[in-house]
Amino acid sequence: MSDIKVPELAESITEGTISEWLVKVGEKVTKGDYLVELETDKVNVQVSAEDDGVITELLREPGDTVEVGEVIATLGEGDGEATKEGPSDKEKEEPKEKEEKAEKKEAKPEKEEAPAKEEQKETDRPVASPAARKLARELGVDLNEVKTKDPIGRVRPEDVKSHADQSSAKTEKAETKKSKPEKSSRPTQQAAEEKSDKPVERIKMSRRRQTIAKRLVEAQQTAAMLTTYNEVDLTAINDLRKRRKEQFLQQNDVKLGYMSFFTKAVVAALKKFPRINAEIQGDEMLLKKFYDIGIAVGAEEGLVVPVVRDADKLSFAEIEKEIKSLSKKAKDKKLTIDELQGGTFTITNGGVFGSLMSSPILNTPQVGILGMHKIQWRPVAIDEERMENRPMMYIALSYDHRIVDGSEAVRFLVKVKELLEDPESLLLEG
Repeated sequence: MSDIKVPELAESITEGTISEWLVKVGEKVTKGDYLVELETDKVNVQVSAEDDGVITELLREPGDTVEVGEVIATLGEGDGEATKEGPSDKEKEEPKEKEEKAEKKEAKPEKEEAPAKEEQKETDRPVASPAARKLARELGVDLNEVKTKDPIGRVRPEDVKSHADQSSAKTEKAETKKSKPEKSSRPTQQAAEEKSDKPVERIKMSRRRQTIAKRLVEAQQTAAMLTTYNEVDLTAINDLRKRRKEQFLQQNDVKLGYMSFFTKAVVAALKKFPRINAEIQGDEMLLKKFYDIGIAVGAEEGLVVPVVRDADKLSFAEIEKEIKSLSKKAKDKKLTIDELQGGTFTITNGGVFGSLMSSPILNTPQVGILGMHKIQWRPVAIDEERMENRPMMYIALSYDHRIVDGSEAVRFLVKVKELLEDPESLLLEG
């Protein structure tokens, strides 16, 4: 018999939520098989078996929060058949007890049968998860009184909370009825009933969604965040992509997209304005001499920001391949925690969803984030006499004004604009 524990996840992550059990009680597993999927603040992690054996017990359920090192299941020896089809250990121990009860029942008069049944009922424990039992103890709830919608009758934490809320509401209603006349309570009751008639759906936020919400609020509360805007004429990049796209694809087995140009332009601009590639630690600025660029990707559970490491040392093709790989991993839920940590600056592209302009929120502790937007054909004044339709994009830089001055931010964005409008210069400066 061995314990299945929550493994070490990362330095900053001490707990997770059980997203899904990938095995059942009685199932045979071999070393390396995935047993459970844990949802952490940043990424989903699959825990694998460290030994061969049979799952004998699942101690926690989907939705339960578990800590690193906590035992969440047990693994026993065997081939799994006996556990699946044969009687459980408890059932093996019970035959003698059942026979004794049956003999006592036959020997006792009919009048004594009722007390015996009552005694048996008192000793019966309702089926409930460990989390539900803990919550019931904290709220002073009798599990025998809790109703559950679970098909097998298992009491869950939400059932306990619902029961406690209903009991509290009944108590408050009774007290209100005693202290106030009946007429005064009717309008309130009618309003509540009318409100409850409206169709709603209550969905618990995932751990990652809660983390995203918390960090976005923290960024706005702790940073002196400002945003500056500019626009870029993408005519030169479009012409270059049109001329080179087939050759680039044949040589590198990846398409030449916009992200490699923007990544190169950002790296070159960060070298000119190093404080935008920094972070605040107490009363010090940590100026980073490396360029790990986070690329925001929209996933099913929410936004994730995988990091392109040492972007200053990568070619256009290498950047495109890395972004493609990270984006696929994000959609397939295969990103590792290491791939999400340690970025120095972030690029987010709301244009892929049709956004014309927005103010991106800082990805703390970073102090700068560049927002790309939809490419829109607009008439542009070439000189005093000529107008042309050009592929234009609004770009936005949000920055932490605590260490980045407004003039720095504006000049950084102008530098990005100049490099993008003259993409050949990226070979020299990017």
